[in-house]
Amino acid sequence: MRRSEVLAEESIVCLQKALNHLREIWELIGIPEDQRLQRTEVVKKHIKDLLDMMIAEEESLKERLIKSIAICQKELNTLCSELHVEPFQEEGETTILQLEKDLRTQVELMRKQKKERKQELKLLQEQDQELCEILCTPHYDIDSTSVPSLEELSQFRQHVATLRETKASRHEEFVRIKRQIILCMEELEHTPDTSFERDVVCEDEDAFCLSLENIATLQKLLQQLEMRKSQNEAVCEGLRAQIRELWDRLQIPAEEREAVATVMTGSKAKVRKALQLEVDRLEELKMQNMKKVIEAIRVELAQYWDQCFYSQEQRQAFAPYYSEDYTENLLQLHDAEIVQLRNYYEVHKELFEGVQKWEESWKLFLEFERKASDPSRFTNRGGNLLKEEKQRAKLQKTLPKLEEELKARIEMWEQEHSKAFVVNGQKFMEYVTEQWEMHRLEKERAKQERQLKNKKQTETEMLYGSTPRTPNKRRGLTPGTPGKVRKLNTTTVSNATANSSIRPVFSGTVCRSPVSRLPPSGSKPVTTSTCSGKKTPRGLKRGANKENLELNGSILSARTFKGFQI
Repeated sequence: MRRSEVLAEESIVCLQKALNHLREIWELIGIPEDQRLQRTEVVKKHIKDLLDMMIAEEESLKERLIKSIAICQKELNTLCSELHVEPFQEEGETTILQLEKDLRTQVELMRKQKKERKQELKLLQEQDQELCEILCTPHYDIDSTSVPSLEELSQFRQHVATLRETKASRHEEFVRIKRQIILCMEELEHTPDTSFERDVVCEDEDAFCLSLENIATLQKLLQQLEMRKSQNEAVCEGLRAQIRELWDRLQIPAEEREAVATVMTGSKAKVRKALQLEVDRLEELKMQNMKKVIEAIRVELAQYWDQCFYSQEQRQAFAPYYSEDYTENLLQLHDAEIVQLRNYYEVHKELFEGVQKWEESWKLFLEFERKASDPSRFTNRGGNLLKEEKQRAKLQKTLPKLEEELKARIEMWEQEHSKAFVVNGQKFMEYVTEQWEMHRLEKERAKQERQLKNKKQTETEMLYGSTPRTPNKRRGLTPGTPGKVRKLNTTTVSNATANSSIRPVFSGTVCRSPVSRLPPSGSKPVTTSTCSGKKTPRGLKRGANKENLELNGSILSARTFKGFQI
């Protein structure tokens, strides 16, 4: 049994006890029956009115709860629709009071969610408006009267985050470009003269509209300023180059150059003005020293001619070079020619440097070839001969490679420019072939000269005998020799000295100097006369030669001359 039912039964029991107690009191008092009946009716009426009132109150509560449930359900359905969530369903059977409480709780929760979404939507809209005003972009399209869904809020948040990133990147770019613009304006000594320039330079950075159009205009302004700056720098650099050239031509002393050293850097307006003044001063000085300037240009022209491998015909083609009428017109012709030569050299600089490298290698190769044919090189000490041989072998390998590289580059250049690449008045490869041919002919000529010299030396030795390499006369050992014998020996020694390079022909045979031997027993030395000073008859010529050979101490043999026997 429920506790409420127990309480109801107890209430009935209490009511009966109270009525019984009243009857007892009435009997003791002696109240008549009719009055008792009346008093009982009053008690009944009081109790009934009290119960009716309580019942009415509870019925009213019931009605309010039912009404509240209806209202909550209606509002809950509306909120679920606005919040885009599933309608609320009560799980299982429940009482009116619990249902009303659950519905009211759910309504309060839904109201809170709706309020939070509306507040977040309002905040996002404010942020979107602020960012769109700065970036000059349209506002995010969303219905502000309805409650946004969670997905719509997520997309809106992502959109605002993208706008923030865009703003940050554009602001960073704006600050960077603004800094460069300010530097350029300072360099150009330019003051902002348009509203846009003043907005960029003078206004607050956060107040600048970061639209794509403004950023593009900003970049265009920077490009214009940088172009002007580059033009100023180019003009100033041209003036500096002109000043240096005039300094060199006029041979200006270092003290005067140091006086304008402060304007030799930078490109501001005052620097440009100072440079122009210096150029004007030097130009006036140049007019006063025309001959000296033209001669300086001619020295430079000759240097470029050498660097560009101009032939004599090409050099003579510039007739003003040889003129002595030092006028302004002559100076202009020289200036134009030097400019043309400079450009020509710069365009073909790599090729000319390659040709110059080949020329240096070729000269070094010829020097090694000359040293290789010099017999005295074997007397070198300190390993120089080995170093030269290594360098010579290296050059023999690198020269053909260098020629092939130059040939390929020159052919490519000739195809691009549709003309021949000329060195010293002829095509480079023809020039190289000619140098090799001249070297070959020179080697051939030297070889023929050596062969002719060796042939003459052989004939001389066959006729007069081999000459000693190192005379071994010693004082005290050689007796007195007649003057004619000494004359003969002197001639022989001189021939030996002049023809010392013929030694390999005789297979290393060493010829000894004639020495008169001492007679035995201390007798007088026997002197042999080889020439009487008279002309030798034709028939006695062979005998005279034999006598000379005997005088030289049997210095020749059949084996020595390899088949030539005397």
